[in-house]
Amino acid sequence: MKPVYIVEAVRTPHAKAGTIIKDIQAPYLGAYLVRHIMDGTSIGDDEVDEVIFGNTGTPAKYPNVGRVIALEAGLHKKTSGYSVHRNCASGLEAASQAFIKVASGRSDVVIAGGVESMSNMPLIYGKQMTELFASLMKAKTTGDKLKVLSTFKPAYLSPIIAIEQGLTDPFCGLNMGQTAELLARELGITREEQDIYANESHHKAIKAIEEGRFADEIVPLIYGSKLDKLLMNDHGPRKESSVEGLAKMKPYFDRKSGTVTVGNSCPITDGGSAILFCSEEAVKKYNLEPLARVVDYHFHGLEPERMGMGPLHAMDGVFRRSNMTLEQMDLIEINEAFAAQIIAVKKAFTDKKVADFFGIDKLWGEIPADKLNVNGGAIALGHPVGSTGSRLIVTLAHELKKRKAGFGVASLCIGGGQGGAMIIENLQK
Repeated sequence: MKPVYIVEAVRTPHAKAGTIIKDIQAPYLGAYLVRHIMDGTSIGDDEVDEVIFGNTGTPAKYPNVGRVIALEAGLHKKTSGYSVHRNCASGLEAASQAFIKVASGRSDVVIAGGVESMSNMPLIYGKQMTELFASLMKAKTTGDKLKVLSTFKPAYLSPIIAIEQGLTDPFCGLNMGQTAELLARELGITREEQDIYANESHHKAIKAIEEGRFADEIVPLIYGSKLDKLLMNDHGPRKESSVEGLAKMKPYFDRKSGTVTVGNSCPITDGGSAILFCSEEAVKKYNLEPLARVVDYHFHGLEPERMGMGPLHAMDGVFRRSNMTLEQMDLIEINEAFAAQIIAVKKAFTDKKVADFFGIDKLWGEIPADKLNVNGGAIALGHPVGSTGSRLIVTLAHELKKRKAGFGVASLCIGGGQGGAMIIENLQK
């Protein structure tokens, strides 16, 4: 396997769905990132081998988001592009495929990432209404059409909410919040613990924004009907967040006895991220200065109803694959789908009973607070599902560089009962 380098890693600012950037379709959240990357290198528009993007809410108008991004960004028509879907880890799946293609020698220059406009996930007509439309189209005479229309009932207009269905597991029947409730109950994670964690995430993110720690990774986004507005920073972090304020929020997924609220969960978000992966030959040919080297990655499955423990299995797997340890990681990025889920993963790294329950035979040690999500996580920054897997790598690469640190791991849980993780090494120490 040849070495694989991360040369550039960027992302959009994040905004809560239905707000600031709700009118920007998913491909356009990625195309301008790709163009930004290309404009910063000497790589020609006809010299990119592949463009790979993760996306979960595939727009009907753009069925192959990766290809649309490549062409919209001005890359040559010969550059192939495709889309991948691994739920929350779609961006990480794109990055892992880029890694494989470069490491195997099949490609030298690949741009991979993820995009998601959760604002534009549709409402869908139910079966009865779609059948009525179908019958109406088949009707030949005015009389036949009126006969079909006479069968209409107002209830037919009740929509199927795509985002709600997408966040509900088809096997266990639980939505993602309910899986977090399950972990909280089984592992005795309190509401207070969750609210304290969520509050810390917001304040870390606000501090990072105020200190300009995201400036190198965020490409400001032009938006508005007249393209006269500029979004510079993430829109989600709350400066006024407090444990007391979070404690006032009612449980959302189990309204009677639950502990998971919208305040200690990640918000529904729009955003995108993109990474330039290059071979050693490409680095030399184009006189590039890599940010980092990809060490290895790992995906792992587990029961869907406990999907939040995916990072436990994925990090255990990637440490074994790379013959590395948690101690060697200078920074750790774990997606904050829910505070309960993050706390549960942390418990399993030090508690043998919990680790045994999940089939992990090694305690990797405590995840230090000063290494974990140091600039806040998805509870504050948001979780644009198709992008988050690659966004974690973007943030990790830049923060490793700032600290002149060595290694970092990015990991996340995946709806459907999976986990993914990737280790990278900073090359700008």
